[in-house]
Amino acid sequence: MNNSEEKKAEDEAIKNKMGAIRNKILIMSGKGGVGKSTVAVNLALAMAMRGHKTGILDIDLHGPNVARMLGITELKPGGEEGAITPVQAAPNLTALSMALLGIGAGTPLIWRGPLKSAAIRQMLGEVNWGTLDYLFLDSPPGTGDELLTAVQSIPGLTGAIVVATPQEVALDDARRSVAFAESTGVKVLGIVENMSGFFCPHCGKETRIFKKGGAVKLAEEKQLTLLGSIPISPEVPEMADEGKSIFTAEGKAQEVFKKMAEQVEAICQN
Repeated sequence: MNNSEEKKAEDEAIKNKMGAIRNKILIMSGKGGVGKSTVAVNLALAMAMRGHKTGILDIDLHGPNVARMLGITELKPGGEEGAITPVQAAPNLTALSMALLGIGAGTPLIWRGPLKSAAIRQMLGEVNWGTLDYLFLDSPPGTGDELLTAVQSIPGLTGAIVVATPQEVALDDARRSVAFAESTGVKVLGIVENMSGFFCPHCGKETRIFKKGGAVKLAEEKQLTLLGSIPISPEVPEMADEGKSIFTAEGKAQEVFKKMAEQVEAICQN
């Protein structure tokens, strides 16, 4: 089989696998450290809690944190008839990450662009997700090979959600993500402002830490939906490190993610 035939076969496999998924949503950020994976994981959990069959695919090959945040690092994907079976991460939620395919914690992935693109296409075309209502793709920060491969490979991509923080400097990076989406024909479903302030669970008040404006300003500037502003809550990173769902306890962040899932559901139904 020559390269052209091989690509055609891959495209057909991706089309078949992705065709059984109603909504395919990229979670993007212009820079690292803004909480993109936190948003991807908890939005997927919130959607699954709403009764939707949901999947999450970690295409952040150099920083695959989804498995740890879901507490599934010890699980191994299955295999049947040349297809990979994602692991069950929670009720109504299945997941796959390079961290579950032999890339251990602390092990660097030293690959050039073509190898990364090939790995992503393989995960898109050889993973048996079955019929899903939502598939969230946790992408690497920036606008590089992995993101471009996903956008160009996934037929019927529903859109992207851009994660940013409130600082003005974050506005520049988030704007690049929006511009990337616009230039590649991807609909931006909304903006998420993470680390909007520190929420004190004892007094119920939220205190601004960073300068207000980044994500909110971008949403207004581009006439995009602000899906939610997530405060810094101590339990969120603690539970992520332990692989526990933040929805096992009540709190401000949990409320925001539940409302965010409602908004995303409404947007996808229109």
